[in-house]
Amino acid sequence: MAQLDFTLAAGPVAVTPRTLAGLARPLVYHYDPDFLATFTRTQEKVAQIFKTSNDVILMQGEAIVGLEGAARSVVQDGTPVLNLVQGVFGKGMGYWLTSFGAVLHELEVPYDDAVSPEAVEAYLDAHPEIEVLTLVASETPSGTICDVQTIGAICRDRGVLTLIDTVSGVLGMPWETDAWGLDICIAGAQKCLGGPPGVAMLSVSEKAWEKIYANPSAPRDSYLSLIDWKEKWLGEGRFPYTPSVSDMQGLEAALDQALEEGIDNVIRRHQLSAEVTRAGVTAMGLTLWAVREEIASACVTSVRLPDGVDNKVVRDLVRDRYGVMLSHGQGAGNLIRLAHMGPTATGLYPIIGLSALGRTLADLGHPVDIGEGINSALAVLSAQRQ
Repeated sequence: MAQLDFTLAAGPVAVTPRTLAGLARPLVYHYDPDFLATFTRTQEKVAQIFKTSNDVILMQGEAIVGLEGAARSVVQDGTPVLNLVQGVFGKGMGYWLTSFGAVLHELEVPYDDAVSPEAVEAYLDAHPEIEVLTLVASETPSGTICDVQTIGAICRDRGVLTLIDTVSGVLGMPWETDAWGLDICIAGAQKCLGGPPGVAMLSVSEKAWEKIYANPSAPRDSYLSLIDWKEKWLGEGRFPYTPSVSDMQGLEAALDQALEEGIDNVIRRHQLSAEVTRAGVTAMGLTLWAVREEIASACVTSVRLPDGVDNKVVRDLVRDRYGVMLSHGQGAGNLIRLAHMGPTATGLYPIIGLSALGRTLADLGHPVDIGEGINSALAVLSAQRQ
């Protein structure tokens, strides 16, 4: 197998030397005063990127632990929940909710589209019994985003609690937890932040805590328990279980870099890299997966593969021949994703991804105009830098 030179996959993403240095700091006892200070500072910095004054919880484990813990915390037998489905993670949330006893309602669109706020508003008005709405802000497998701001306001005005999967959303799109009235938000460190994959970052509103404490089925004395974090760490200053010292030190290093750069600047950098990539894809003669550019994610660009071209064949050849790791759609469709997240959302990284994909498709006998794609992408990049 060829050496891997560039990780342009959809996460975990490449990290900076400074983040690696944070991960490599000496291990200390998790109740050492230095680590307690590190954990507290990191929590405060997460609140800054969420733009919230709500409680922040840092659960040990990939973001999925936060998603499951949050869903279990607000749902019990008979809870009516509206789940928005525009991709594989939204669909997966529906399976969870059903297994937790929810009365499941779903609005579903094809995985190259997005659920509209108008559809949400109409559904909630027709079903006033809905108590909770769940959605995925940025469906990484299909590279589409949801209008969280507008949907959040619709839910807030109707007293519907919102549970938002923003694993790849925070720092990859505008985000205003408090201003948009969002109740529970779950992000992953290994996406646009460019941090380690072992931490789930959550913000929890007072309204959400009321819902959680009123739920006798909410996990307690459990690895999935938000209540344990609320009462033990936020209330008493003791951990429910041993957190990964290394992950927290790496996470703080990644947060420091994002805050020093500026939250708006980080978001804009992702948007600019997406513009470069989309220009190259279309000029090459390929088709974007998202049916409308306004719903296309800034963290990945999903490319619809031509009929008869298998995504696994493409991914394997890109990696083995050119040393570049790309991602597939994880069940969203026959597509390839060129990620631009964290440290790779800048400069010539998108050009590398475009070059590797274009040359691989040509190697497989599919006609693509590689030169026109690269020229168009570079023209957009050049205009951005002037």
